Amino acid sequence: MKKQYLDSGKIVGTHGIKGEVRIEPWCDSPAFLSAFKKLYLDENGTSFIEVKSRPHKNITLAKIKGVDAIEDAERYRGKIVYINRDDIRLDEGVHFVQDLLGLEIRDADDGTVYGTLTDVLRTGANDVYEITDGSGKTYLAPVIDEVVTEINVDGGYVLLRPMKGIFDDAD
Repeated sequence: MKKQYLDSGKIVGTHGIKGEVRIEPWCDSPAFLSAFKKLYLDENGTSFIEVKSRPHKNITLAKIKGVDAIEDAERYRGKIVYINRDDIRLDEGVHFVQDLLGLEIRDADDGTVYGTLTDVLRTGANDVYEITDGSGKTYLAPVIDEVVTEINVDGGYVLLRPMKGIFDDAD
């Protein structure tokens, strides 16, 4: 089931003396997180802060509305921030990692179930899916068109056409 509010970062400290906070982004980039004007403080969306933010190196600096002193900003340290999935429109074929985790991995040709998608690793050239089978053994599959043939988040599965050596011993 898709979560409405997605954990997207953590407030790791303050910045300056006028109440800004430093947010470690858990999403694509500090710039992506900076696009949001409202960040939620719980996964139910019941508590939120209004922010004006900007990317700074590998973090997001945010000024919280109504917080004007370092002492007030300090009370937000350690809080997880969430975004509302309705506040962002993803391009076709782009998915939130949180929606992919737990999907069943199946063979595109014969329907063999290889396991469950347990992590998405970012390598630079392409992402890599970590797949864990029923016995706990993990496999790595590159997320390239030749291997990943279909991602169906609503259906709960990913179809793969694995390269030799991913699930068997290459000779």
